[in-house]
Order: sequence, then structure tokens, then C-alpha cells
Amino acid sequence: MATDPAPDVAPDLAPTLLPDSECPPRRPRRTSARATAASEPCLPLVVGGQTIPPGRRVRLDLPVARLTTGTMMSLPVTVINGKYPGPRLWLSAAIHGDELNGVDIIRRLVRALRPTRLRGAVIAVPVVNIFGLLEQSRYLPDRRDLNRSFPGSPRGSLASRLAFLFMSEVVNQCTHGIDLHTAAIHRTNLPQVRADLSDPDTYAFAQAFGAPIILHAAHRDGSLRQAAAKRHIPTLLYEGGEALRFDEAAIQGGVDGIYRAMAHLGMYAPPSSLPAATSLEARETRWVRASRGGIWRCTTRLGETVKARQSLGFISDTFGDKPVQVRSPMAGIVIGHGQNPLVNQGDALVHVARLEAP
Repeated sequence: MATDPAPDVAPDLAPTLLPDSECPPRRPRRTSARATAASEPCLPLVVGGQTIPPGRRVRLDLPVARLTTGTMMSLPVTVINGKYPGPRLWLSAAIHGDELNGVDIIRRLVRALRPTRLRGAVIAVPVVNIFGLLEQSRYLPDRRDLNRSFPGSPRGSLASRLAFLFMSEVVNQCTHGIDLHTAAIHRTNLPQVRADLSDPDTYAFAQAFGAPIILHAAHRDGSLRQAAAKRHIPTLLYEGGEALRFDEAAIQGGVDGIYRAMAHLGMYAPPSSLPAATSLEARETRWVRASRGGIWRCTTRLGETVKARQSLGFISDTFGDKPVQVRSPMAGIVIGHGQNPLVNQGDALVHVARLEAP
């Protein structure tokens, strides 16, 4: 276990911190906790059998399983326990091992946050699917999707055991969560938050994050969001960019969004340079699929507003003959598209969201 109460902070990452008296207010239901925060010390936090006292930052490893070589694989975790009581937020990335933007989002935040200015705690896990990361793969070695394996079991498959460990040591300790993703391989996404917007606390949490667009997304069976929701933990899924690539706009958007979300919860004063943000909202999305195989040429871009029947690109043979136009089925905004120009009939090409009326 390594402790680092006051690490150096890179100049471009260091937040401008306000005095405790000027920190943003909490939501009304947390007012009483906030009122006593200046006088009541935070309690120690125990993760993986390690005790993290108030006002400290601890890096630790949670053993998962051994490889066939006998090498132990562990989850890397940084716990920042604030000086004052408050919400406990988990940050997770690389649940799909090839989705890397979240890894750098967490790196930047963990380096910048100061435990003595923090109310509550942050538990950051930059790589959850360590096996997939090593293989540059979305999946675990048995081809299971970790984000369909929650809440897991201590006696199940490797994916189930890893999910159970994450739930036990991280999620069950927290009051809120933010799970960081990118698009799947050969796709790219506009930075977006997906959440259950029918839950008032989650909706307010998503609005505070300030992504370019918020999408209402029902819980999928076996997902981390579903498992957290059953424990009444407001959880956001932030997604931006593509697999196996760092996307600076998506990374910085994630960093800024987490600062806004923490300010909303009354946990941390954001940098003074943090830009204000408002989000579009959508409750309906649709993938436009290829009507034939061939060479796909996309003529739209992420974030573009499109009209119903507007051309999004075309599919042709290798010589460009007999092009088939691909058109939007509805008016909306482009939130994702495929990157691979080689397509088969039925392949997903462009993802369009229908915007809610302001």
C-alpha cells in the first residue's frame, strides 16, 4: 500500500480551489451533512482490507486471479478520502478492455484532486477489465462481456467473480458512480451521458455533468448501471470517442463533466477555468443500417443536426458504381457512426438521436 498525502499536480491539471465557505451548495436533501462538514471529521474508509484515514490518498491493488503463468492479476485502485464527510463517488473505466479514454480521464483527475479539499471520498479504478486491457479486447479471456455479468458471484465465471469483487469493494461503498466508456471497435461516439432520466436524482446528476447530449437509457440486464440502481445509487455512463484511441476532446469533456458533477454533490470546488455547459436531451435513438454490402462513404459528422431523409453518405462497389444513398430516418443529431468503410448488409452505419423539445 502506498500513501501520498500531497502529490505534485501538473500545472495544466491543477484546479483553482475555493475556500470551504465558498464551495457550491449540496442538493437540499444533503443540507444537514453539509452544515456540519466544517466541524465533523470524515470517517476512515476501508477498501481491500486497507484503512484510509481522512485527508489521505492511498493506492492499492485488489487481487483478482492468477494467470496460467501463476502471475497474480489485481485491480489498481486509488482511494481519496476527504477531510470532511460527504458523498462517496466511484469512477471506473475500461470495463471493456479496449476502451481507453476513461483511463486517462481518471489519471488526470486523481493527480489533481486534493484530499484536504475534498468532502466525502473518491474511489477510482482506471482499469476494471485488466484481462481485456492486456489483450486489447472488449471481452475477458472466456469471451464474456463484463458489463453483462453484474452483480456477479464469488463462485461463478471469471467475469462473474471480477464483477462481484468490484461490487463488494467499490460500488457498495459509494453513494454515486460514474462509469467511463468509448464506442465499440470500429465506431466513434459524440461525448454523451447515458442514464435513467426517470429517476430525479440521476437526472439532476446527469444535467450537472454537462455532456453535449444526455440520453435516456433503460438498464440492461447484467450491467453495472442496473446493479447500482438496485442499490439506489445514481449512476452515469459517460461515453465518447472510439476504442483503442485517445480522443482529447472526449477525455477533457469527461474531466470537466466529473468536476461539475462533484461540484453538484458539494464534494469539490471546480477549477475557475471550468467552462459552463448545457446539454441537449434525447429519449429516442436509432441506428441507420446498410441496405447492401460494399464500400461505405460517410458524409456526416458527429454532432451534426440532420433532417428526416437527409443523406448521411452512400454505399457503392469498389469502382463507385451504382451508389446507394443512406438517409436519416428522422430529424435529430448524429451521436455516433461506424469507422470501417467495408460494410455488409445490416451493418450499423450512423446513430441518430431525436432531440427533446427545449
